[in-house]
Amino acid sequence: MAGLKRPVVWISVFALCFVHCHCFYLPGVAPQDFVKGDELKVKVNKLTSTKTQLPYSYYSLPYCHPDRIVDSAENLGEVLRGDRIENSPYVFKMREPQMCNVVCRIRLNKKTAKEFKEKINDEYRVNMILDNLPLVVPIRRPDQENTIVYQQGFHVGLRGQYAGSKEEKHFIHNHLAFTVKYHKDPQADTARIVGFEVKPFSVKHEYEGTWNDMTRLTTCDPHAKRAVTNSESPQEVDDKKEIIFTYDVEFQESDVKWASRWDTYLLMADDQIHWFSIVNSLMIVIFLSGMVAMIMLRTLYRDISKYNQLETQEEAQEETGWKLVHGDVFRPPSNPDLLCVYVGTGVQFFGMFLVTMIFAVLGFLSPSNRGGLMMAMLLLWIFMGLFSGYSSARLYKMFKGTEWKKITLKTAFMFPATCFAIFFVLNALIWGEKSSGAVPFGTMFALVFLWFGISVPLVFVGSYVGFRKPAIEDPVKTNKIPRQIPEQPWYMNPIFSILIGGILPFGAIFIELFFILTSIWLHQFYYIFGFLFIVFIILIITCAEITIVLCYFQLCSEDYLWWWRSYLTSGSSALYLFLYAAFYFFTKLEITKPVSGILYFGYMLIGSYAFFVLTGTIGFYACFWFTRLIYSSVKID
Repeated sequence: MAGLKRPVVWISVFALCFVHCHCFYLPGVAPQDFVKGDELKVKVNKLTSTKTQLPYSYYSLPYCHPDRIVDSAENLGEVLRGDRIENSPYVFKMREPQMCNVVCRIRLNKKTAKEFKEKINDEYRVNMILDNLPLVVPIRRPDQENTIVYQQGFHVGLRGQYAGSKEEKHFIHNHLAFTVKYHKDPQADTARIVGFEVKPFSVKHEYEGTWNDMTRLTTCDPHAKRAVTNSESPQEVDDKKEIIFTYDVEFQESDVKWASRWDTYLLMADDQIHWFSIVNSLMIVIFLSGMVAMIMLRTLYRDISKYNQLETQEEAQEETGWKLVHGDVFRPPSNPDLLCVYVGTGVQFFGMFLVTMIFAVLGFLSPSNRGGLMMAMLLLWIFMGLFSGYSSARLYKMFKGTEWKKITLKTAFMFPATCFAIFFVLNALIWGEKSSGAVPFGTMFALVFLWFGISVPLVFVGSYVGFRKPAIEDPVKTNKIPRQIPEQPWYMNPIFSILIGGILPFGAIFIELFFILTSIWLHQFYYIFGFLFIVFIILIITCAEITIVLCYFQLCSEDYLWWWRSYLTSGSSALYLFLYAAFYFFTKLEITKPVSGILYFGYMLIGSYAFFVLTGTIGFYACFWFTRLIYSSVKID
């Protein structure tokens, strides 16, 4: 009993360790020191929208552009995220404020006006980067006066009406008031950038005479100290309208040190919700641990010490139920090959998630390394193919299988091929929308190479090693003739018990799932991996314990077909995950485009499939260990 309570105590201690460090990270890049007058180059990234989920390149709109557009080298994770980082005409001088700098002047035509209007309607945001820091818009929370939240990027524009008019117009944010925060070195005259903020305005700029490079604006003049402070006279977007893009730069000294500059971006104002999530999950774990402890005591302890001394006839009937099927409990299941494949793939996912989580908790997946998390997960998944092949081959040999190469090929191809097919269709839809989120052909080739060139050979190596090892011996002999399974009560119906089994694992993670979905689909920062790691440990324990409990009840009912049932019991939590994703789509997101809806459900289907394989494997191995333990510890008459 004491041993069973240890995981709960350990998790509680672990939780206390994370109370002050859930945002811990390593800066990721070397700091850059700037002296006064140094050139600061602003880079532009993709245009993003929570309404369409389709990113576009910054220069897909007719914004001001430098003489030569240069792409920054993106890593694999950035390309898969749809990042397109390019240079821009915005150039600052360190600690030298600028007012009303004119970037360029453009005149719209029907096509360009329509493009801007479409992006304004879909609430697209412009993303920029300075010294590897993303541009943010500070917004005061109405419910908390002193709390400022940061939104990534500024809106392309807004919709509104002139006073006395009911006609809706589109207005563009053409004046940007930048604030660059820096931390000064007290010993030297150098400084490091620790913040990059903007306040966007829509201003219909005016000037006298004809336009040339020396023209001075009357609406925004540094010589007359006339700055833009509001959008009372906004710049309308329409055919033949002239737009002048301008910007201000202000430099503010900050006490924030360079190593902590991401803290304001990652600060979570709702820590209490996360702690509630963990306490809620711990209650589930404690309840299930008690159930498992009770089962262990009733089965193992009593059976090992005098099996015949039973108090009541009813208890005797329950205790003998699981013992009566000892000759059939290790009979290979139907479709053993498929079970081996799914178990192997689940081990691959488990290894990937565990190692990724450990690296994230230790702070190695820095937020400054865009795409780092995705790339780490992808590479770890590929290298975990070794364990995938090993575990599927070991199980296959236990089922008296002989064609290990066939099972290896299925393990290497079944899950990745399914996901790749869905991904390919979704990518074709993104291509059709001309979005920068479409994965280029070169990257697609790189993904196929990683799969066929590295992952598949590693699965073969793992299978070869696993199949060479001696087969796992069953603790009891299997009868030649299968025992007839008696008629089961309604609550032991396979579909009912499988669906019931998935509720508790999902209940342990659904609050944290909300934050993960918000970070993915509402483009917010997620960096509370301390909480996530605790929830992951709780998920493992919950999946294991609910499967053991339901497996015990099943065996007591003299139903020995536990192999697939154990996998599907905890794996059914993926069904609830997908249903919750659908609920989240209709209640939290404002997606209107059919393509965007297909993208959302396509990616959530892949995510739910992966979650099914992961949780199913955890449940299967827990049940596998439990059945071997109880049948090997008790002397069978």
